[in-house]
Amino acid sequence: MVKGTHQALDDVRNEKVKIFINGEFFLRDEAKISVYDSGYLVGDGVWEAFRVHNGKLIFIDQHLDRLWQSAKVIGISLPFSREELIENVKSTLEINEMKDHIHVRAMVTRGIKKTPSQDPRLTISGPNVVIIAEHKQAADESKNKGISLFTSAIRRGSPDYLDPRLNCHSKLHEVQALIQAIEAGADEALMLDINGFVSTCNATNFFMVKGNEVWTSTGEYCMNGITRGNVIKVCAQNGIVCLQKNFSLFDVYGADEAFVTGTFGGLTPVVKIDGKSIGPGACGPTTAHLRQLYEGLVAKQLR
Repeated sequence: MVKGTHQALDDVRNEKVKIFINGEFFLRDEAKISVYDSGYLVGDGVWEAFRVHNGKLIFIDQHLDRLWQSAKVIGISLPFSREELIENVKSTLEINEMKDHIHVRAMVTRGIKKTPSQDPRLTISGPNVVIIAEHKQAADESKNKGISLFTSAIRRGSPDYLDPRLNCHSKLHEVQALIQAIEAGADEALMLDINGFVSTCNATNFFMVKGNEVWTSTGEYCMNGITRGNVIKVCAQNGIVCLQKNFSLFDVYGADEAFVTGTFGGLTPVVKIDGKSIGPGACGPTTAHLRQLYEGLVAKQLR
């Protein structure tokens, strides 16, 4: 089993899931997209992932806001409304008889190309839409024991050439960062920004605890994580000082606690960075408290 923030319990039901492709459903082994698809050819597409608990699409409005913004940024005109996409997601859940502990990924590419090329004018179809829903429950190991990070040499880019807030299919720099971390014996990668300050991780957002304060990056060079925003929100609601600021590895190595946030794993403790133990070497008290507050926010979505 792969350890990290996406470590999930095995579920044999996923072998037979039906996948939504442009209004039709296909068994997993039969679900296919053309090799001329823009996403396959040049990573030209956007995506969104969210959780489903007790039949409710958690924080769905925030996720759709991000999807529509990402599509607008890269010039994809979505040929459906938010309500239509939600109905397609619900149809996907219904045909798979899914209700709880579900992870949904919705992907939109620019469409089929006439020939392999970057040029969007050579697209000869409308956008391709794929919805994958899986039975996916987080394993206790990462959640309770925590994960280790390695600081990658791959930097988070500047907003003027590939804005880190863009949830696009082009994730190669993050893959490179993760490969470096894995080869160094860590679970996931910590990434710095172009100025050398701590930014984010390859697939999650990074937080640390120093004294009575929670620190995270300025947000200028990191993904605009929905869970990140909600953790900042619960801090404000509960009188917990949460600073969005520049800080370096010097600060991180001396942190009392550290954790990462993401849609799938929620809050996952970080127990080691670059071979150095962080805090108690397990889930710290502030991380545990924030996790409880965040789970309370999720619970409100279920009402």
